[in-house]
Amino acid sequence: MEYYNWILAFHVMSFMSWMAMLFYQPRLYVYHAEHSDNEGFTEVVKIQENKLYHFIGVPAMWATVVSGSAMIALNPGLFQSGGWLHVKLTAAALLIAYHFSLGHFRKKLQEGTCTRSGKFFRAWNEVPTILMIVIVIMVVVKPF
Repeated sequence: MEYYNWILAFHVMSFMSWMAMLFYQPRLYVYHAEHSDNEGFTEVVKIQENKLYHFIGVPAMWATVVSGSAMIALNPGLFQSGGWLHVKLTAAALLIAYHFSLGHFRKKLQEGTCTRSGKFFRAWNEVPTILMIVIVIMVVVKPF
């Protein structure tokens, strides 16, 4: 347990990095979708989308998952401390699914086959905020 707090600190930092990507990636999709007629602009946005997804998002997601799994492995009693961890893990699983949906949309935008509008991506950008609120409340307040 002496390393638990270090793993927790790493987990929080990884989560923050991952959330930064989850918040900004859909914003890039808004720009991409709304300026699809400007090829020079979309080429720059495609580079940003790829770098953000692959070099920040994917490593941060895996660092969050691995560090969170390590904390549970070191302290399996967390599952007996009420239902808050189950809710948190469900929200985390939904964030992972959301992450992969961003990868799907990134590929479609890269290929020029995405039919989603900037308005859709503005709304889709709210999903990680809602899930983050649930996760933070579960971890800090532990209402269950």
